Amino acid sequence: MMSKVKFVSAMHVIGVVSVVLFMQRGEATQFTVGGSKGWCVPSDNGAAYNQWAEKMRFQIGDSILFVYPSGKDSVLQVSKEDYSSCTTTSPITKYTDGHTDFKFTKSGPYHFISGNKDNCNKNEKLVVVVMADRSSNSSSKASSPPAPAPSVSDHEQQQPPVGSQQQPPVSTPQMQPPVASPPTDDGTTGSGLAPSAESNPPPNGAAAFAMSFVGSFAAFVGSSLVLAF
Repeated sequence: MMSKVKFVSAMHVIGVVSVVLFMQRGEATQFTVGGSKGWCVPSDNGAAYNQWAEKMRFQIGDSILFVYPSGKDSVLQVSKEDYSSCTTTSPITKYTDGHTDFKFTKSGPYHFISGNKDNCNKNEKLVVVVMADRSSNSSSKASSPPAPAPSVSDHEQQQPPVGSQQQPPVSTPQMQPPVASPPTDDGTTGSGLAPSAESNPPPNGAAAFAMSFVGSFAAFVGSSLVLAF
């Protein structure tokens, strides 16, 4: 029974250690420059280091290991211009320990050359491009300000407020088409317009005066008879 408990405990410890090692390997990777040959002049003076770097995927937190004989060679981190011209006089950083472990702390290109200018001219040089950190991209997207609210369109601004009564449109009377007059006895037609009150000629001034006089006289006679009785 005790042996079984010890066996289970041992397996539990091994499992925990394996998980820790796996997590550490997943977080960062170390790449050895040049493999077993180390950091030296390529045999064919070709761009062997850059061809090797193009096949790899470097991320922030990874590192590259330069192995070289101390005192005979070195590693310089330089600018792009000094990399192209193999200028060794103004490096960003210089390493001469023979076992240089360089860790990537940000994304972008890194340029390395040999401290020996002649070796650099023989392509003992390396360009490493580190991929962008995806977690930083996602956090920047999450922290970006929200998009502004859409503006009210002209059509919505012209709508009356809720509860207001909208006056019905005033309809304008339509003109009726003219009514044709019936033909006269001589076969001709009239003007084509319906007769109206304005078509009758007004009475002349003499007739109006006579009618007014007759009316006044009748009123006078009537009032006299009423007084007599």
